[in-house]
Amino acid sequence: MFNTLSGRFLILTIIFVMIAEVLIFVPSIARFREDYLLARLERAQIASLVLLAEDMIDESLEAELLKNADVFNVVLRRDEVRQLILAADMPTPIYDTYDLREPAATELIGDAIMRLWDTTPRTIRVIGDPVKEAGLLIEVTLSTEKLREAMIGYGLNILRLSAIISIFTAVLLFIAVQRLFVRPVRQLGANMQRYAAAPEDARNIVLPASSITELRESEEALNSLQTQLTGALKQKDRLAQLGQAVSKISHDLRNILTSAQLFTDRIEASEDPGVKRMAPKLVNSITRAVNLCEGTLKFGKAEEAAPNIEEILLNAIIEDVVESERLSVGEYDLSFAEDIPTGTIVKADAEQLYRVVSNLVRNARQAIIGTGKPGEIAISATSENGDMIIEISDTGPGLPPKAREHLFAPFQGGVRKGGTGLGLAIAQELIRGHGGSIGLAKSDETGTTFSICLPQDVPQQHETAS
Repeated sequence: MFNTLSGRFLILTIIFVMIAEVLIFVPSIARFREDYLLARLERAQIASLVLLAEDMIDESLEAELLKNADVFNVVLRRDEVRQLILAADMPTPIYDTYDLREPAATELIGDAIMRLWDTTPRTIRVIGDPVKEAGLLIEVTLSTEKLREAMIGYGLNILRLSAIISIFTAVLLFIAVQRLFVRPVRQLGANMQRYAAAPEDARNIVLPASSITELRESEEALNSLQTQLTGALKQKDRLAQLGQAVSKISHDLRNILTSAQLFTDRIEASEDPGVKRMAPKLVNSITRAVNLCEGTLKFGKAEEAAPNIEEILLNAIIEDVVESERLSVGEYDLSFAEDIPTGTIVKADAEQLYRVVSNLVRNARQAIIGTGKPGEIAISATSENGDMIIEISDTGPGLPPKAREHLFAPFQGGVRKGGTGLGLAIAQELIRGHGGSIGLAKSDETGTTFSICLPQDVPQQHETAS
């Protein structure tokens, strides 16, 4: 029980209420002592009035009056004359004098604590104002023994009452905490366990329903987290299914491309100038397609092979991409601009860099053609701080907000209708494999610019990492 939230809350409530009662106890016991002493003064005054009414009283009556007043003697000052009205033998000398005419609160509290602490019976003198202005001053002497006993009895009564109040209050708070806090927290924990058992089932997602602000905020945060996780799991499942389908397609496509590769050998032997010019492009394209299919079959995962870093001529890669895209443009009014210094060498995997640039240029082409207006795609390269920066810019309409939000997420970052959004995701993975980065440098109504950063301080490799 003490390890539970409600159990600890119960104990803390009892402790705090008891502390509050103790803080109340100290001034209460001081007040009780003051009232006790004032009551003795009042009784003594009444006893003295009997003597004032009768000039002479016998000793037995005087003793009875003092006993009823619970004092040893009574001194009453009237008309500036101090008179010893009643007197009896005192067991011990007077230990201290207490003036109750204008006492300070701190003084009353200190005297009360000292009285409880001192267990030795003392004889004390108490001075006060007579009731109903029956004189100028009245003082009595009395024993502290009965005073201390009365204070202890009063204090025990307060402590017993405090304990009852503490327990009653704690029980009420315990029930309230159970219903208002513990039960919703347990229900939230049960919902989390149920969701953990089947995270793919959207019916197990927590629905915010608590009327308590803090708990509702927790439920809303958990709902958002579970929604994202469920979506990610579904996407992962789709990717796994897609991977299996791609592996099967790649197997058959590789066989088809291998046959096409055999025909290109005969095409290369043609004497036609146009065929001679286009044949190497066709051979390279088919070779890349065959390698891509083999890589897909080899890894069978959503992971790309480690890049084979070597020094390559960037101009050749860019020209190859542009030539292929020009064939796709046909008669459409779309121009290409290349701003790459002649002989620029870059350390990268030639095939993977071709795929990255090709994906970005293809996206730019499709964006411009989708507008139905003329446009331009510009490719530039500069060296900055030992890194090669490649930028692909277009004069298209820019990316919509949704595409920017999930730019490199598979199946979410697609811009055109029917697009999967895989192109940018693949490009990002390939560039990361080089230790570089790819990002959106600009996108507005004037066009879009992507920037590729390739580090050049990497050792040259001659074999693909396994």
